[in-house]
Amino acid sequence: MFILFVIVFINLVGFGVIIPLLPFYAEHYGASPDQVTLLMAAYSFAQFVTAPIWGRLSDKHGRRPILLISLAGTAVAYVWLALAPNLTSLYLARALAGLMAGSISSAFAYMADITTEKERAKGMGLIGAAFGLGFIAGPAIGGILAGGDLANTNFTLPPYAAAGFSMAAFLLAIFSLKESLPAELRTIVSRRTSPERWAQLIETMFRPNVLITLILTFMAIFVFASLEATFAMWTERTFGWGVAQNGYVFACTGILSAIVQGILVGPMSQKWGEPLLIRQGFIALCLGLLIIPLANSVELLLIAMAIVTYGFSLASPALSSHLSLQVAAEEQGIIFGIGRSASTLARALGPAGSGYVFAFLGKDWPFFIGAILMLLVLILSFIVNKFGDKFE
Repeated sequence: MFILFVIVFINLVGFGVIIPLLPFYAEHYGASPDQVTLLMAAYSFAQFVTAPIWGRLSDKHGRRPILLISLAGTAVAYVWLALAPNLTSLYLARALAGLMAGSISSAFAYMADITTEKERAKGMGLIGAAFGLGFIAGPAIGGILAGGDLANTNFTLPPYAAAGFSMAAFLLAIFSLKESLPAELRTIVSRRTSPERWAQLIETMFRPNVLITLILTFMAIFVFASLEATFAMWTERTFGWGVAQNGYVFACTGILSAIVQGILVGPMSQKWGEPLLIRQGFIALCLGLLIIPLANSVELLLIAMAIVTYGFSLASPALSSHLSLQVAAEEQGIIFGIGRSASTLARALGPAGSGYVFAFLGKDWPFFIGAILMLLVLILSFIVNKFGDKFE
């Protein structure tokens, strides 16, 4: 479990390194706000296409080979990003990174393989903590490498550093990570014909509790991804911030996320259960998003970001755990592939939509609309319980 945690952490450091850079990199090549957020969405659109495929392949061939292929491909995509001569190349490099992003669903499936049902939320929280810690170091490193001066931003060092982190995770996985999926379970999946596998995919996706969980996952990530895509542009216009300042804020939110997911989620889940944690997370997301556009000081902005981060850090691992518990052991790869598809579609559509809202309605409206959406999703979760398909 520890080795998996370290591998995910190192890989996410690389991912986090370029997050605060991308909006400014796109603007460097003349991108408008909606084009900036489409760059953020390109990664997720590509990941949406391949996530179920990676998940199904990990059920058939094991988690380890998919992790290795994905990490190597991600490193190549980061090098391409560093060498990109224009906006089109930026889009293509991010799309390649999305196509090769099978490591995330494989890591979640790996954790499901090695944990019991009682430990599942804690295990998913540990993976979430690796994400959070990656976002502590990654954006801070990216900010330092890129610099805080908008006129002299270094756009090549952060992607090269990200490639180095992915290769470090690749090497660690080669020498330290054992396969988690037993051979007999891989054999069960291998014996299924292609039509059988697709039928299983569709049947699994439309189980009532699975579908409900996927919808809630989609909405939570849709809103959070919208924030990630527009936050740097909002702070640039509101406070005059550059890459470094935004990187430090994301690093601070990463600290909080790591604490919540690594320490609090496990005990809270055992005491109250995943559905209550999910609803509490939705409430915090709604409140924090509402405060952000009203923040007229850095202090209030940091409070709002802390509330948003707390909410998402509760809801995300709880949703992953709840999704995992709906299927059998040999279906963990496919269910996390489906889950990643829902997540990545949200990460594609959220930034794309928020970019147009930012450009045509104003810089505050992506956050107001996000708060309204989270309120509606919270209401939906109670309506579902009342009228049939229990979300429990």
